[in-house]
Amino acid sequence: MADGIKGWARLLRATQVSYWGLGWALREEEAFRIEAALAVVLLPLAIWLGADGIERAILVFSVIFVLIVELLNTAVEVVVDRIGTERHALSGRAKDLGSAAVHLSLLQVPLIWGFVLLG
Repeated sequence: MADGIKGWARLLRATQVSYWGLGWALREEEAFRIEAALAVVLLPLAIWLGADGIERAILVFSVIFVLIVELLNTAVEVVVDRIGTERHALSGRAKDLGSAAVHLSLLQVPLIWGFVLLG
């Protein structure tokens, strides 16, 4: 490891930078803020509406999955922008693929909730 941090110190450092990343996304990424606001509403609903632990876990994970995919999409966008701001077909494709992943993650939420709650 380049920084020489090991053991518990490494775990603590990893946790710290993870929260820095979440904070940055909340401050700088409108899409993440919107999805996080929806999660604040949907997560308690998932726990309330789920009939048992398995249903609650499925409903909760479907919402958290959207946040995970949005963070990964944002990471792709940041890296592409770091490389350069000029237009390039591959840069555009990388961003479009990340956007498609977010879109699919959003589509799975009502499908899963419908299957779990109505099925």
